[in-house]
Amino acid sequence: MKKNLVITLERQYGSGGLEVGKLLAQKLGIPCYNQEILEKAAETCNIPEEYLESTQENVSQSFLYQLSMASKTGKSPESFRSKSNILYMEIAKILKEMAAQGSCVIIGRCGDYILRDFDPSLHVFIYATMEKRRQRVVEQLGVNHETAEYIIRKNDKRRESFYNGNTNHTWGIKEHYNLCLNSGMYGIEKCADIIIDSIKYL
Repeated sequence: MKKNLVITLERQYGSGGLEVGKLLAQKLGIPCYNQEILEKAAETCNIPEEYLESTQENVSQSFLYQLSMASKTGKSPESFRSKSNILYMEIAKILKEMAAQGSCVIIGRCGDYILRDFDPSLHVFIYATMEKRRQRVVEQLGVNHETAEYIIRKNDKRRESFYNGNTNHTWGIKEHYNLCLNSGMYGIEKCADIIIDSIKYL
């Protein structure tokens, strides 16, 4: 495996993407970073853990809005950045530091966009049908199918809002990834194996 290979993994909620990432990292013998990225960034930005979800849903203001408000008040554009944007900037700093330190798997956190120019890197998107995702959430959380679908859509929306609001990309668009895998078709372990097999083509 090449030195300092970074694999970023975005995923639909309930697709098993986190499990794919953990198994992938285990098979490669490298760290897998997920929730600790967000917690570390939130701590630096002084955002309480209970407000993390709402912070991610509160997408950043556009740059034009920041410039407009700056011209009206005489303040710098940076002073009008939302908490979501501030959190994103800290996450970007953390991910770049992690990538520079050594090979790793990064789950979510706009990793594919932030590290789009990092070489070598592999950017993966894990998805599945709603039926498969509902089934997984029902089994994991013990809820009914209606509640499972509500949870799926809410979490997908939060990820989409944070990603779209802080990058120049649209969450889940296949053109932004090197590999898109249907975990409902292949299963967790096969997805991990396919990703590992793809590394040789970098």
